[in-house]
Amino acid sequence: MGGELIYDVAIAGGGPGGAACATLCAEAGLRTVVIEKGRFPRDKVCGDCVNPGCWGVFERLGVVERVLAAPHARVGSVAFFGGKERQVRFPLRGGERGEIAISRRVLDDILLRRCADAGAEVCEEMTIRAVSRGGDGVWGIEAGARSFAARRLVAADGRNSTVARLRGVAPAARRDRVGLQAHVASAAGVENGIALHLLAEGYCGVAPVGEGVTNFCMVATADRMKALKAAVGARFGIPATQEWRAIAPLERAPVGPLRDGVLYVGDAARVVEPFTGEGIYYALQSGRLAAEHIVAGTVEGYPAAHAALYRRRLWINRLARWTVTHPRSGGLLLQAMSVWPGSLRYLVERVVRSEAKGGAGAAMAAGKCERAGIR
Repeated sequence: MGGELIYDVAIAGGGPGGAACATLCAEAGLRTVVIEKGRFPRDKVCGDCVNPGCWGVFERLGVVERVLAAPHARVGSVAFFGGKERQVRFPLRGGERGEIAISRRVLDDILLRRCADAGAEVCEEMTIRAVSRGGDGVWGIEAGARSFAARRLVAADGRNSTVARLRGVAPAARRDRVGLQAHVASAAGVENGIALHLLAEGYCGVAPVGEGVTNFCMVATADRMKALKAAVGARFGIPATQEWRAIAPLERAPVGPLRDGVLYVGDAARVVEPFTGEGIYYALQSGRLAAEHIVAGTVEGYPAAHAALYRRRLWINRLARWTVTHPRSGGLLLQAMSVWPGSLRYLVERVVRSEAKGGAGAAMAAGKCERAGIR
């Protein structure tokens, strides 16, 4: 590479996984660059829920106070709605580090600015055009009008990873479902909690994100989305003129955490159901793990650590994905499980739990379930 500047780490994507990885690498003294195609702050299709397992990483990154000072909502409960007259609700244990909902526009900007404060170079509005690796192992990256060279390359660029595509490892995606998301001001009938609705037309997740704004996420097949939008609009008083952001694909096979020398984090490595509240968790934790292995010089150990991260929770995400994909059958399953509410409580506890700095922690869901008719 001659006299060209060589970064220790180049990270494609400035979302939670990329920002977490960049902050920890930069703080360890590695010359780090983040290459982001967008301009922050920007909106992102997401359920906007941050489960307690994220707080340990927030503490490592030094952003706890910034997150708590930003507009957000504390989530007091999670409710499951299925069928016409069935509701199962679980209170969530509160406290400063309980479940919250916060707009990705706000959260991602906090995290990206933090990695810049740590000393990482942040390059926004740069789309990666080419990726190659020289005989000396140094990566060459063409993005925007610039060329970058780096000893390590991290792909944190989401489910439609450009790095994976350019490296020829992007798997085929299923495009039979459509996801829509919007932030709605002054929606009717919204409570201080997460509400998961399994409707005949599809799935709808609801969560307040602070300052009178509610996040609505919908999933349906393309031919049923119009009917789902109408049903959700009528239920919550959402005007037909509301603008929605779309996401696709919602599902594809995993790329894996380490392929041909590239470390993949978050959805770039493995896509999880985007509206179950765990995407941010997996992004932050995998970004942390990638950074730790890069700093220690043990990237060959990253796949095993990545697998361990998903091992005890992935089956729950698969169940959630099946439920969202098959809302009618999911509604029947919900009705059956409501007869034994302990089964639903167990699922909530496995997802909404506290973890100190990435370690195992106590469940955050507590209390007896409350059953009532859907209003």
